Amino acid sequence: MTQAKTTQRSDHQDAASPDRRHTDRVPTSFGLMYSALDKADVLIGDGTVTDLSSGGLGIRGNQSVKPGMDLTLFLYLPDGDDPLFILEASVAWAKGRHFGVRFTQLSLREGKRLHAFLRR
Repeated sequence: MTQAKTTQRSDHQDAASPDRRHTDRVPTSFGLMYSALDKADVLIGDGTVTDLSSGGLGIRGNQSVKPGMDLTLFLYLPDGDDPLFILEASVAWAKGRHFGVRFTQLSLREGKRLHAFLRR
């Protein structure tokens, strides 16, 4: 059985802005925690993952971030296992407390778990 994939335009994009994603994002909803260093301050936030792909995710958070910030993520996947820990991610865009994150580097273990979750 073949499933058709569709690319959805997120609300941060308009008709004039190109979609630079290399993989389709799957709409989803589960919790996460994120942290970053903003100058000398530590930023810690939590929120909801709104969409997910093998290369990144969309977040609605309780703390604002800026494009280019490096984040550490704890994804509470609804698979019942411990949180998925992503040490290196970068904010690609931000509009208020809704923002997109690009995975900078995934370990083999993190990548396998993420791919298994996306295939279900």
